[in-house]
Amino acid sequence: MDFAIPQPLEEYYAELETFIETVIEPMVAKDDNQRFFDHRREDERTDWERGGLPAQKWEELLGKARKAADEAGHWRFSAPKRYGGKDGSNLWMAVIRDRFAQRGLGLHNDLQNEHSIVGNFPFVAMFETFGTDEQKREFISGGFEGTRRVAFGLTEPDHGSDATWMETTAVCETRDGVDGWRIDGEKMWITGMHVATHCAMFARTSGEDGAATGITCFLIPNPTEGLQIEEWMWTFNMPTDHPRLSIKGVWVPDSAILGREGRGLALAQSFVHQNRIRQAASSLGAAQFCIEESVRYARERKPFGEELAKNQAIQFPLVELATQCEMLRLLIYKTAWEMDALDHKEIEKTMSDKVSMCNYWANRLVCQAADRAMQVHGGIGYSRHKPFEHIYRHHRRYRITEGAEEIQMRKVAAYLFGYLGPKRGKYG
Repeated sequence: MDFAIPQPLEEYYAELETFIETVIEPMVAKDDNQRFFDHRREDERTDWERGGLPAQKWEELLGKARKAADEAGHWRFSAPKRYGGKDGSNLWMAVIRDRFAQRGLGLHNDLQNEHSIVGNFPFVAMFETFGTDEQKREFISGGFEGTRRVAFGLTEPDHGSDATWMETTAVCETRDGVDGWRIDGEKMWITGMHVATHCAMFARTSGEDGAATGITCFLIPNPTEGLQIEEWMWTFNMPTDHPRLSIKGVWVPDSAILGREGRGLALAQSFVHQNRIRQAASSLGAAQFCIEESVRYARERKPFGEELAKNQAIQFPLVELATQCEMLRLLIYKTAWEMDALDHKEIEKTMSDKVSMCNYWANRLVCQAADRAMQVHGGIGYSRHKPFEHIYRHHRRYRITEGAEEIQMRKVAAYLFGYLGPKRGKYG
């Protein structure tokens, strides 16, 4: 077994560090852009007059960073070469996202807006696997060109993890001689609808409540008649781009279906694995950042004339967190490496449990590390002069989104006890 990080990856990461230092950090230093990273002025990111949406100047800065990264050949790193990327693997992405988060908050990688100079494009794999040739051209190429941006419309006000019970429905309806579908229902927490050109809307087209089949994915233009943003949901960590929306008599042609009719949940499952492993790496890196900052502070702080770090009450909780980081890093990197060896569709069948292990534990760990960092730093750690409360508020959401940790633990249990996965049927 070889646990060494590949040398080409180390060389590429050194290139990324140089890009951050020479291009990205100067962007933050000019035009008072530091206000978006000054934790005392965090509301600079939020447009309170538009329902709490991200401030336009903040999103413009993110766009400038992405453009610069794209021109330098970094932003599309994980995308296939035919779309201008570098076929970046899950392992390389996990290492990069882990190390980016270890640098702390910054314009290089700010996941509150799902922003990074090395982009994450789970929709590419989704359209590559399930889209028609026309949809691939429109949504993959258009996504990189900035003419298409797709939101993910699965969750509903009364149905989150229980997606098979969704109440949004689609029925066949012909309009002006064109076969299509009328869609009615409600959705919630549909991230990015303020900038999305389309919503990948999931609706039941057949079958009974609770059935995994009979749910179809439709690509609905935004805006479109009958699609209404009802409110923007304010959250623990602002700004927000998560709306509650209604769908009343929205009509789309048959060509708007993504994938096979009635097989939409399989499509949704394919979406999550790349997202979960990369997000787990980010949470791991953020946890490591909190630990390292706490260690540094404990060595520098000298209450009663001695280093705070000499107290076992300070040492032992950080030792436990550091140990968990080391173990989790090995699991994340190994899982990402195994994912790279499999066809995209096989991941759900054979190792979805490992992805869930990485994700739910990393999200829990970063919250523990941020909380401990606040405790070690005392009053200044609790304040907005330090980033720990921001890290906690941001990463706390991932214990609910990307699949609540209870749902992910259920997935692990299904594989462990042989209800799903390679051990299915082993116990009778």
